[in-house]
Amino acid sequence: MNTVGILTGGGDCPGLNSVIRAVVKRAKAEGWRVLGFKNGWKGVIENAFDELTESSVSGILPKGGTILGTSRTNPYKKDGDLKKLKDNVAKNQLKAVIAVGGEDTLGAANKLCQEGVPVIGVPKTIDNDLSATDYTFGYDTALNIAMECIDRLHSTAESHNRVMVAEIMGRHAGWIALEAGIAGGADVILIPEVPVDIEEVCNLIRKRHARGRSFSIVAVAEGAVLKDAGVVADSEKDQFGHVRLGGIGNVIGSLIEQKTGFETRVTVLGHIQRGGSPTAFDRVLGTRFGFHAFDLVKEGKFGYMVSLQGTKILPVPLASAVGELKVVPMHYYEMAKLFFG
Repeated sequence: MNTVGILTGGGDCPGLNSVIRAVVKRAKAEGWRVLGFKNGWKGVIENAFDELTESSVSGILPKGGTILGTSRTNPYKKDGDLKKLKDNVAKNQLKAVIAVGGEDTLGAANKLCQEGVPVIGVPKTIDNDLSATDYTFGYDTALNIAMECIDRLHSTAESHNRVMVAEIMGRHAGWIALEAGIAGGADVILIPEVPVDIEEVCNLIRKRHARGRSFSIVAVAEGAVLKDAGVVADSEKDQFGHVRLGGIGNVIGSLIEQKTGFETRVTVLGHIQRGGSPTAFDRVLGTRFGFHAFDLVKEGKFGYMVSLQGTKILPVPLASAVGELKVVPMHYYEMAKLFFG
């Protein structure tokens, strides 16, 4: 019997289970066996897996997170891990490994494929910053959660005549902050692509107050940076060398209060954006990605990933997806600025 493996790597996000479910149902319909490796690449290295059946994936469609678990394990980080991974792929007679993940997970997949490991990619990043696909699942859910939070902050900001700063996910790309800010009517939106001029921000808020608007909402992506300053982050790094971001919201909030004298409060949305049930869009997109990923397995199209291009699901080389990040274009941000203040 033909066997395919599947893993989920990197940060969790809503919609992962829809991919797993689709792969299992499609594979079983074709008479294939499916091994679900636990905790990303770590599961392949340690040969830790469960055989997935239709019973295994029953009822998981509306659930957030991933039934397989996830980690940020880098198979190239520790000596010996790469050999273990290759040995376990051969030992389990895998026709392919379907890797569901973002820049790091798929970057490793691309390297592995060049070394002869049969890998198919499924793009997953809550920040929507992977190239070669219009959208990734999880993004729509996070966007709607962030928008709802901004909606709720309006109520308390207006009641107390406060400035409310909402720190939103977005390491290198400000898609969630930008679109949630537009949809939620934020008065200022700050993204990683544009260094923050705090004087400009404060002037926008002062002008609002001068017009009789006694409250303001500021949406800021976690990866935003002040002009002439570095990113706000912990010193701790993951196995792919990424620092843990967080804290820019408090920095921005403190500066606004100091410079304007307006009472300012900060809300860090954090992992709230990752959790919970996926939207209909993310459930459907994850399902389509899983379904078509199995097509690539059957075709032996290793080194490719599925992508959304308009309304179609099309294969693209993994190298084109991880070569550079998809960031917010300046014309889009300039449009948003029309609504600032």
